[in-house]
Formats: sequence, C-alpha cells, structure tokens
Amino acid sequence: MGLFEILAVLTVLTAGFGWINQRYLGLPTTIGLVLMALLVSLGVVLVHPFYPRFEEDAARLLAAIDFDRVLLHGLLGFLLFTGALHVDLGDLREHALVIGVLATVSVVVSTALVGSMSWLVLHWLGLPVPLLHCLMFGALISPTDPIAVLSMLKSLGAPRTLETQIAGESLFNDGVGVVVFLALLESVAADVAPAGVLALFVREALGGAVFGLGAGLVAYWMLKRIDDYQVEILISLALVTGGYLVADRLHLSAPIAMVVAGLIVGNHGRAFAMSERTREHLDAFWELVDEILNAVLFVLIGLEVLVLTVRREYVLAGVAAIPVVRWPAFWPPACRSVCWPTGSPWRRTP
Repeated sequence: MGLFEILAVLTVLTAGFGWINQRYLGLPTTIGLVLMALLVSLGVVLVHPFYPRFEEDAARLLAAIDFDRVLLHGLLGFLLFTGALHVDLGDLREHALVIGVLATVSVVVSTALVGSMSWLVLHWLGLPVPLLHCLMFGALISPTDPIAVLSMLKSLGAPRTLETQIAGESLFNDGVGVVVFLALLESVAADVAPAGVLALFVREALGGAVFGLGAGLVAYWMLKRIDDYQVEILISLALVTGGYLVADRLHLSAPIAMVVAGLIVGNHGRAFAMSERTREHLDAFWELVDEILNAVLFVLIGLEVLVLTVRREYVLAGVAAIPVVRWPAFWPPACRSVCWPTGSPWRRTP
C-alpha cells in the first residue's frame, strides 16, 4: 500500500471518529479517538471468521506503517515544537532549577526504579526479561503527559507558577525520556558499557540543545528581515522538518533541539520578529497541526492492536507492570516529590 493510500485511510478514519465523538460521545478528543479505534479493532477481529480478508487488509495497512519512525522521526518533532511555542521563556527561566531537576534527574531516577522493580517482578513470575529491556520500559513510562492535568488546573484556577512548572517539565522530560530510551536501546544493540551510555546521553542532550539554539537563532534572523506571514510560517515549518532531520543525522537529540528552537521562535521571534498578523496566523497554523497530528497518533495507537502478538506471557507481563508503575503512589510524600515529576498521575495521594 502506497503512502497516499495510507494517509487517505488514516485521514478518513480520524475525521470520522472525531465527528462521531463530537456529535454523540462528547469525550475528550484523545480518549474518544483511542476508544473508537479500539472498538473498530475489536470489530475487525470479531468479523474475521466471516470476512477474513477484512482483517488481512487492515493488518497489511498497519504493517506498512513503521510506528517507530512515524512517532520518533516524524510526529514528535512537530508536537514538541508546538508545545514550546506557547511557553514563556521568562517564566521558564524563573523556575529553571525546579524544571531542570524534574525533567532530568526525576526521569532518570524513575527509569531506574521502574526498570529495576519490573525486572524483579517479572523474574518472580518466571519471565526472565533482561534488566536493560526493563530499563527501556522505565524510560518509556517515566515522562509524563500533563495535558489533562493542565486543563484541570486551569478550570480550578491553579497558580500560574504551578502551570509553568508542569508545562516546562512536560516539554523537556519528553526529550530526556527519548534520549534515555535511545541510549539504552543502543547499549542493547551494541553492548555499550554504562560509561558509554552516560557519554551518549550527555552528547545527545547537550548537543541537541546547542543545535536547537543555533537553528532557532537562524530562523529568528530570517523572520526578522521579512514581513509576510505565509513565508514566515513556511520558515517555521522548515525549521521543524529540516532541523529535526539534520539533528537526527548528527546523532543529537532532535526532540530537545525542537523544544529549544520552539522556545526561541515562540519568545524572541514572536516579540521582535513578527507582526500581529503573523503571530495570529502562526498560532492558528501550529494549533491546527498539533490537533491533527495528535488525533492521527491516537487513532494509530488504537488500531495497532490488530498487529500485536498476543501471548499469555505478554499479557501477564503487562498486568504485572501496572502495580509496578502505580507503586510510587504509595511511597512517602518526600520520596514521591523527588522521584516523580510534578503533575504525574502517580503522585496522587491514594
């Protein structure tokens, strides 16, 4: 199946699911899309005995989509850049220490704790999963997604300080989590020593930040010298696509680079290089991009069930992982505040 056919099917499904959710269900968009995609996947499985070709065609469509590349080398850069555009750099600088600790130290500590506990529990259940693989799971699950938390804080009139800390943490802990995961993945593939993993982490994280700063300043320089919102939006789009590609080819953290570049364009670019008309069009464009890509991503997540290999030990490992990840909710408050980022659902008092 070609690229156009894949995009056409995903677009039609996403639009249809979104319409049904808004018209009849009224659920939060991401939850509604995932739920309907899961229901469609279940329906495809149930009709398999009667129409086997239907499930085969669906599986062929999903097999043609490299989910790793779609997410890590495609959607993630756009989503992080969009989030960074609307973060005030002054507020971020004011809470830099707290955000820095939450987005780095807490993610690394969380990765180690969840990975180690997963390894112990799985071995106790007779599932000998290597420790590095368990640590990779810890790196995947540690970064928080505070969108729902931010929405709730706004509705409750929470202090701006708390909102700033959560938004700043969410931007950087995604990038740090990706760097930790890729460093662990490379150590598994190439049998790298722990010191090499640490050096790789530092190189990718710092190198990505420096590269993002440079790319953002180049884009700022270009934006400041013209006043045409169409070209300026195109420059921002080129910054994300081209910048992500170059950073990835240089083996730097492209997600962190996009966060830093987004902060430069969203603050200095917005204040000193754009007219009011350009700011309005730029915000509308990237808000639309964010909504569309999030919708497509969550539909894909729901449909991926069709190509998963379901085995007894896999289900057992997944069920065992739930209390491992939830366990920090029962830790002492002091430990939770250090080991788990602000706004994480695991920090709720039981």
